[in-house]
This record gives sequence, C-alpha cells and structure tokens, in this order.
Amino acid sequence: MAATEETAQDYVPQKKKKEPTEIEKRRKKIVPGSLMKAEMRPGGGDARPSDGDQVLYHCTVRTLDGVIVESSRAEYGGKGTPIRQVLDKSKMLLGLIEGLPTMLKGEVAMFKMKPQMHYGEADCPLSPPSSFPKDDELHFEIEMIDFSKVKVVSDDLGITKKVIKEGRGWESPREPYEVKAWISAKTGDGIVIFSHKEGEPYFFTFGKSEVPKGLEMGIGTMTREEKAVIYVNSQYLTQSPLMSVVEGFDEVHFEVELVHFIQVRDMLGDGRLIKRRLRDGKGEFPMDCPLHDSLLRVHYKGMLLNEEKTVFYDTRVDNDGQPLEFSSGEGRVPEGFEMCVRLMLPGEIALVTCPPDYAYDKFLRPPSVPEGAHVQWEIELLGFEMPRDWTGLNFQNIMDEAEKIRNTGNGLFKEGKYELAKAKYEKVLREFNHVNPQDDEEGKIFLNTRNLLNLNVAASYLKLGECRKSIETCNKVLDANPAHVKALYRRGMAYMATGDFEDATADFEMMMKVDKSSEPDAKAALLKLKQKKLEVEKKARKQFQGLFDKKPGEIAEAGTEDGEEEQSSSEKQTDGDQEDSGGAEDTIVEDEVNAPRMGLFSRLWPTGRRLFSALGLQRCTIL
Repeated sequence: MAATEETAQDYVPQKKKKEPTEIEKRRKKIVPGSLMKAEMRPGGGDARPSDGDQVLYHCTVRTLDGVIVESSRAEYGGKGTPIRQVLDKSKMLLGLIEGLPTMLKGEVAMFKMKPQMHYGEADCPLSPPSSFPKDDELHFEIEMIDFSKVKVVSDDLGITKKVIKEGRGWESPREPYEVKAWISAKTGDGIVIFSHKEGEPYFFTFGKSEVPKGLEMGIGTMTREEKAVIYVNSQYLTQSPLMSVVEGFDEVHFEVELVHFIQVRDMLGDGRLIKRRLRDGKGEFPMDCPLHDSLLRVHYKGMLLNEEKTVFYDTRVDNDGQPLEFSSGEGRVPEGFEMCVRLMLPGEIALVTCPPDYAYDKFLRPPSVPEGAHVQWEIELLGFEMPRDWTGLNFQNIMDEAEKIRNTGNGLFKEGKYELAKAKYEKVLREFNHVNPQDDEEGKIFLNTRNLLNLNVAASYLKLGECRKSIETCNKVLDANPAHVKALYRRGMAYMATGDFEDATADFEMMMKVDKSSEPDAKAALLKLKQKKLEVEKKARKQFQGLFDKKPGEIAEAGTEDGEEEQSSSEKQTDGDQEDSGGAEDTIVEDEVNAPRMGLFSRLWPTGRRLFSALGLQRCTIL
C-alpha cells in the first residue's frame, strides 16, 4: 500500500516555476546599503511612477567630492533635453530602476549609489560613457519632471504617445486615408519648432511622407477628435513638407489634435479602384455595412473622368428623383460600383473612381459613356434591407425562399454570370445545413431540392472551366443515389471535357440502364463523345504523320505546321429534364464543352509525353 502511494506521488504533476525576468534577476544582486536616497525638494501629490509609465527627468552625476561627471542639464554641459524612459521596458541603471518609482512629480532627490548600482554592475545592459568612473561610489541628482501612462508605438521606444483627451470611435487612419489635424512641435527642452493651430487644420495623405515618419506612426494609433502628445526620437524624424529641417533634434514632442480623417480605400490594391468617403454614415464600420446580399437603395451621380467631369447619369434628375434599388450579388450594377457600396454605412456619401474593366466595359454601357472610359460615381447609400432570416420559418416557407434564390441563380446563369449564379446556389446549400425535415415527405422534397442545387453548382463549375470540381459536386449526388440520371449526365459531360472518354461512356451507358426515357439524351451524348474521340485521333494521326515510316538513319519531324490548329465543332443543347422536386424544372442551358486536345501518341504512351515535356520539347525529332 505504501509503495502504491509512493508511486502515485511520483506522478503528481509539478507546477512549472515562472522564469524570473531580467530585472528580477538583477534585483536579487542588490546588497543592503548600496543605494541611499536623500530628498532635496519635495514633490506634489501622492502618485508615483510604476511599471509601464513613461518618466521624464533630469539627471546630474557627481563624485562624492562634488565634481560633475555628466548631466542632462544645459547649465552643466548637457543638451538640456530631459531623459525619457519607460519603466520596465527601457534599458536602465539598476539604481534608477529602484529609485525612480519612489519619487513624486516635481521632486528633486539625491541617490548615493555603490558601483554595482550603476555602470559598475556585472553584466550591466548599458555601456558607460568614456572616462566614466564606473568603479566609484557616485551621487545621482534626479529631478522628476513628469510621468504618465503611454502607448508604446515602436518596439524600440523611439515613438510613444501620451493621450490628453480620448477620441471617439475605434477607427484610426491608415494608408491612403486623408487626414486633418492641428499640429505643433517642441524640442525636448520646450522650445517651439512650429505651431499649426490657426486657420485650417493641416491636411495630409497618410502614407505619402507628408509628415515625419514617427509622427505619422503615432497618428496612426489615434481616433477621431483625440488629443495626444507624440514623442519622437531622432531616428524617426524624416524630412517632409510639414517639417523640412530635422537635423539637430534629438527628440521632438508633437502635440496633435486629430480633427477628422476621410476613409480612403484602395479596393483592388493597385490604385485603380478608389473609394473616398465624403460624409460619414451611421453605425459602426464594418458591422453595419451591407456585406451580405441585401436590397440596397442608393442615389448616385455618374461622371466621366474628363476635364469637364461630364455627368452621364443622375438618379435625382434622370430617374424622376427616385433612388436606384437593386439586390447585391446579382450583377445588376457594375462590379466596382457594388464592391464599394458593400463597404458603405447608411447615410454615407462616397466618391468612387473606377477603371473601365470594373465599370462599363463588362456591363451595359450608357450611350454617353465611351468604351474604355474611366468614371466617377458619387454615391449616397440611403439604406438597405437584409435578406429574410430563415430562423423560425416553417418548412414550406423555407423551401419557398430557397426556390426564389435558386431562380435568381438560374437567371444569372442564363446571362452568363456563372460565378454569381454559383454563389446563389451555394448560399442556399449553406442554409440547408440548418434545415431539419420533420417527416418522410418533407425529407423527400428537401433531398430533391438539395440534389438539384448541387447539380446547378456542377453546371456552373463546368461553365467556369473547373471540370474536376464539377465532377466532385456531381459525386455528392451520386454517392447518395448512384442511379440519379441528371447527375450521371452532368458528370459524363464533365468527364468528356477533361478527355476521360471511358468514364464519360460509362456514365452515359448507365443513364440508359437506369432510365429508358433518358435514352435519347444518352445516345446524343455518346454520339457527341464519338465525334470528340474521332477529332482527337484525327489530330493525333496528322500530328505524328510519317513519324514511324522513315528508314533507319532518316529524320522525321513530328508536329503540325504553324496555324494548322483545328477547331472542334460546338453545338448547343438544352437540358430540359425535369426533377421530381415538386415539379421544379432545371432551366439551365448548357453549351457543349470542348474536350482538351490530346494526341494519340500521348494517349498510348503518356509517360513519353511527360518525358518530352520535361525536356522542353513540344515537337520531337526522332532519328
């Protein structure tokens, strides 16, 4: 029993001891009496600095005989700029780590330090100045000017921010936002460099180097109407229109009030499609934007990007003052227009600059808009209605909503907008994950509708040239029902497009076995398949004509003359098959998909084809 208890105790998990920090390791080496403090001038208040606070102080180091070794004060040969450090983050002398947290604001104190409390400490993280008596006991006179909580902007503490007044909202400016702010600058010892606090706020574009780098990084952490002091070290003081001279400043304190900024978004990341917010909307971005498919109501004015800014359409003038209503996700407006509206808040006004390929080159072009024209839209989002929530709906209402969305997808498919159509079908399929039929009849309707949607997705993939995904989607139907005729037909067409003629033949023949009524469609597909195979074989014979007819020592070149590519014929076929899902009809029209061209030699010896390709030989020369 004792042995059992002893064994059990061996398996008691041991709590891992927290590794001490570097400062804690250094503090363990402190010897009593190595640091003494004498108050020379009392401070005010009760607050003292703590870890994470930024401290501003002057420091003068003297020998015990009163000889000044170094000082931050100008009258003692220093630069006159107070020392700025962040407790528990900056590299500091051990004596200051211990002494500064004991001081009040405005206090002056004298610290008597043994060598191990300043630069004489073993493994001190700071290197002593030249000729510094690091092995002597010294007096450090400290004046605590100020301390406060700050936000560390740069990891090296070269930029910090002290908040004077909290702003509103959560959004901060970033590239390429347009910013308006009151800005003034002082040196570390309080000398004014410039003050921009009268007239109009200073305007600049974020990311364009129009203000010093450190100032811009600090402003990038601010919110609207926030006031702050941004402390910037010399390495972050870059020349700019705001401050052309930066030499000679070790540190600059910028007082900033962020008046306003305009949200500017590079929608494509290449500077071609730009959305510029002119008036703020209501709500929080992006939670209150119409990100999902919604019914949108907008007023807009369309202009050409010419010198006259010619207006080609204005809903307030050309639409009898009525706003434009459209459902997003259906391709009813130019792609660039919809992309930007989806990122607007109700009541917002935005100016959108759009390139032709996202405007009217791929959309019904107004008569007064020339081909290849860049345009601008001034858009006001009046409001939007979210799609109906299916939660709480009965089964019949859910199926009615699903049918509406599917019909919308079918309309998009007929218009050639296959990606948008696929998105509609997939949206319903996602919602179906939360639908639970209550009886066998509902289960049958649900299953038929889901199969129909999957086949619509497969047809969309086929049109988009993604044949393998089309096959995978058909398999979702055939895994549950291997005799599903339309799934066999759709997968067979996809196999034909990829050149998998044997698999395609198997699917078309299976159609005739499981459903005699599908025999005409299956035979037509097999005839088409036969024509495809003949075209491939004919091309292969022509490509390798004479390849094996030459005598030993003669050279035969395989390949066709330039420009002899043959086009395979293409026909259109209407898929009018009906599903059993309550009389719903699949109205999608399919174009026949051309099979990839594959030579007979490649089909008989695929390894050889890969070998020639690896060697970079599209034509092969045989000795």
